[in-house]
Amino acid sequence: MRDPLIHHAPHRPMSGTPQFRDGLQVRTWLTLWAMTYNLLRAAGSLASAFHAKATTATLRAHLIQVPACIARSARRVTLHLPYNWPWQYAWTHLFDTVHGPPG
Repeated sequence: MRDPLIHHAPHRPMSGTPQFRDGLQVRTWLTLWAMTYNLLRAAGSLASAFHAKATTATLRAHLIQVPACIARSARRVTLHLPYNWPWQYAWTHLFDTVHGPPG
């Protein structure tokens, strides 16, 4: 069985990958890449059962690239999600789980 981190590696856009000069830069870049991957997978698991099994491209399209309008008023920020957006329930469930009251 292959490691899931390596399994999904070919599906990532690597066009912005910098040219490395030493091993420290490579390790730093891979560490940041792995942290981003793990946070995205955790967000998918918290959002819904469908997103827990989804690819990283699907998670980016459904949960990260949110078509919302940002409104600011009285020091509060409000996100206005589109009407009948297909992933509104998953996104609001993720948001409420992460930003819920302290337990």
